[in-house]
Parts: sequence; structure tokens; C-alpha cells
Amino acid sequence: MEIELREYLAPLRKWWWLIVLTTLVAGVSSYLATRQQVAEYRSTTTLMIGTAIEDPNPTSQQFSTIRQLAATYVDIAGRASVRNAAAEALGLPYLSQAILVRQLNDTNFIDVIVTDTDPRRAQAVAEELARQLILRSPTGREDEDQVFANELLQDYAAQITETKNQIAAKQEELGQAIGAQEIAKIQAEISQMEVTLRTLSADYANLRSSTQQGATNTIQVIEPASLPRNPVKPNNMITILTAAGIGLVLSASAAYVLEYLDDTVRTPETLTRLTQLPTLAGIAAIKSLDESKLVTISQPRSPTSEAFRVLRTAIQFSSVGEKNQVLLVTSATPGDGKSMISSNLAVVLAQAGHRVLLVDTDLRRPALHAVFGLPNKRGLTSMLLEYQGDEDDATMSGLVDNTIQDTQVDGLQVLACGPLPPNPSELLGSNKMRQLLNVLTSSYDFIILDSSPALSVTDAAVLGAQASGTLLVARAGKTQKELVRQAAERLRKVNARFIGCVLNSLEVKSGAYGMYLYEDPYYAYGDEPVSTHESEGVAGRLRRRLFVR
Repeated sequence: MEIELREYLAPLRKWWWLIVLTTLVAGVSSYLATRQQVAEYRSTTTLMIGTAIEDPNPTSQQFSTIRQLAATYVDIAGRASVRNAAAEALGLPYLSQAILVRQLNDTNFIDVIVTDTDPRRAQAVAEELARQLILRSPTGREDEDQVFANELLQDYAAQITETKNQIAAKQEELGQAIGAQEIAKIQAEISQMEVTLRTLSADYANLRSSTQQGATNTIQVIEPASLPRNPVKPNNMITILTAAGIGLVLSASAAYVLEYLDDTVRTPETLTRLTQLPTLAGIAAIKSLDESKLVTISQPRSPTSEAFRVLRTAIQFSSVGEKNQVLLVTSATPGDGKSMISSNLAVVLAQAGHRVLLVDTDLRRPALHAVFGLPNKRGLTSMLLEYQGDEDDATMSGLVDNTIQDTQVDGLQVLACGPLPPNPSELLGSNKMRQLLNVLTSSYDFIILDSSPALSVTDAAVLGAQASGTLLVARAGKTQKELVRQAAERLRKVNARFIGCVLNSLEVKSGAYGMYLYEDPYYAYGDEPVSTHESEGVAGRLRRRLFVR
């Protein structure tokens, strides 16, 4: 589960710089853009249509009529005549502000919303638009009859109040009366006053219903426009965070798209999944200025050299109880670094005290003689040409001495390719090759065959059937996934015995490389220098034998 999660998050770890950069660019760009925008302010006036809300028992018909009136007034507010009148009243050539007039949730309330760069102008325009709507309603039109009716309403209200006060005084006088005649008289007066009060109230209600005070089609301001203090646009923080969030999502998506489009092996987990083989080691990309690719000799303390020792340990464990191992090192395509892997593997095996023969079986593009700086006049092809299969020990010894070459590493010898033959596959699959390998295995603990790529030619398949173990090499960021899978399948068809895979040229910063390293008590730390077998002597070799990893 942890490995799968790490693989899923690998694109984010790889492209973290792109994600961070894109997020920062989006955020900074948004910040600079919002700074160039002019601040806008918003002022709102709320109007109420009708007086049904003041009626203790309003009818549904009243509310239906009021809602229809509110929708009508919203439409009137959008007319050019209303806005031109408001602009003229304010002394403006026209209203350039953003104006929104809306009915609130199908109720009798109307909002007049004005957005402007000047807060005072936004307030003034909102107030004037509300005034223009009121002027176009019966509320804004008062003729002489309307004025007279309002005066009568005031008189009726005063008489009603006076009559109520008289009734209250008579009721107090009734409480103090003693005689029956006096009580009857006061009660009669109270009854007459109550009749007068009912008459006045009825007349007042009838008159009021015919005026604006009781009318349905009226407009009144219930929330006047206020002077806005804070701008509504731009909201810098929200804009910047939104832009940064979009940049983050897009860059993270781009990272996964780039990884999807990249059809190369990049992690050990991917290599294991494609080949169904364990990835024994991850080797970092060698970027040394040293011309030699033998990093295990030129940089013995480096993490890359330690990775080769990890690979050596895995091979030793895979061959516990077995002797005279013949290891085939191949790859799917050219340029995957199989010669570099086989050379350094041979070095660390020899440094562990093993007798190692490194054979260049790439009879098309040989490279081992160049890695070790050896001549290539004689080699495997020369030996196969001269070998008859029935040589005595002295003759065989002379053939070996004339062909196999020593290296600077004690215990490691190299059998170069020799002259290039016209028929490499037939030569490698011949009985002579099998017999020669059988003879050589008696003299070495490990024979490492550096072969041609498995998909380019059939050489690797021919040798895979003869080797006791096969190591498949892939280069991170170069070898295509499908080609690795095909190479593993091709070698399985010849019953090649796989040991595992090696992922070459891993980036150290990716995190996939470090997971294959561990502490080496003799190589990684301490003051004891790492040396070759020439300076270690017998004690050093014995220690390597006893404590081999």
C-alpha cells in the first residue's frame, strides 16, 4: 500500500517545482491585476409596495395584487425615461453606473442596487431612482381633493380621540355615582358617546380607504440608501487565492498528464510491475568527469558504488548453495547501460573475494575492452575459432592465457569480444560456446556475460538458455515500458532463469534511488580507506568472505 501511494504521488514529487512556480505566478499575476482595478462601491435602497403588512388581517388577494404591482414597478425602473429623469435630477448627462432593480423572492419588497466607483454618487443615484418610482405611483401625486381628504382624516382622528377621552371620564364618574337616577343618567350618556365613536370610526375607515393611507398601490422607503464604506470589487484576497488555487490544480493535473504521456520506466516500482521481477538495485546516473565508467573503482565511497554492492548482495543471496554461476546481463534496447552495470558488478564481486570473468558477448557493438582500456585484437571470437573441445589442460591453459586479460582489480579478468564475426547468433548458440562455458566455469566463481539487447537481436535469448541467471537492465527516463515488458517475455520464452532487474540512471533527488541503499560498515563510514585487493592482503579478503553481505 505504501509503495502504491508513493508511486501515485511520484508525479507531484517530480514536478513540485512546476507546481510551486505555477501557483506563485498565478497568485502574483492576480495580485498585480487586482491592484490595477478601480474599487467599486455598492449602495442599496429597499422599497415596500402597499400597506398590507400593517393590516392585522390581510387577505391573499391583497398579497397577490401587491406582488404583481412590485413586478410592474421593477419593469418601470428599467425604462429609459425613469433613468433619464434620475440623471437630469442629479445633474448627470446619463447614468453610467451598474444598476440592478429586483423584486425580493416574489414579495412586495423591491431593491434598488447601484454600483459605482464613487460611493457618494452610488448613494445619490440609488435614492433618486427610488424617488422617481415613488413619483410615478399614486403616492407621489397629491391633488386638492387628496389634500382635503387628508385634512378630514386628521379631524376625524382628533374627534375619535376626544370621544374616547370623554367616555373614559364618564366611566370614572359612573364609579363615583350613588343614586340610581344619577347612575342611569351617566350610563345613557356613555351609550350615546359610544354610538358617536362608532360612527366616527366608520367614517374614518371609509375615508381612509379612499386615500393613500389605506391604498394598496403605494410605495414607501423602508431602508434608505446608505453611504458604502468598503468596496465590493475587487475582493483582492479571494481573487488571489482563487487564482493561486486554479494554478495549483492545473499544474498538478499537468504533472500527471506529463507522466501519462511519458511512456518510459522511471521508478523501480514501475519496472517491477512491468516485468513481474524484483528490482534488485537502483543505480544513480553517473555524472563524473572521470572518463572511466568504473565508478566502483574511481569513487568507491559514493552512494552509486554502494548501490552496486547492494546488487552484489542480492545476487549472492540468489545463488546461495550454488557455485560457478554464469550471469547474463542484458537490456531491452541499446543505450540502457548494461555494459556499465556488468562491469561494475564484476568489480564489486571481485572485491568481495570472488574469481570473476567478465565476457563481452555483444559481438555486434562490443564495449568492455574500452571500459577497461584493453586491446580487442583477441577475444571470445578468437577463442571459439581456435577451441576444438578436446584440448588437454596445457593447451587449454595456453589458449586462456593468450586470450583472457587481467585487470587492475585483483580477481577480475576480462574476455573481450575479439574480431567481429559475420554470424554472431549462430556462434553464441553453438556447441563450442556451451563447451567453452562449461570449461571456464571450473576456474571462476562468477562468469558475467555482457550481451546484446534482447529486442534488437536474438543473442540474448540464445545466451539466456545457457546462463544460470539473467539480469535485465533498464534506463530510467529512456527505456519504454512496453519494450521492457516485451524483453522480459522474450527471455521467458527461452526459459531464462531471471534473478531480477536493475534500474539505471536514477535521479538521486527522486527518492527512488535512496531506498536501495543501506549502511556498509566497511565502505560507507569511518576512517578506514576503501582499497582494492592489492592493499587488503589475505586478512582483508578473509574478512570480506566472512562478512559478505
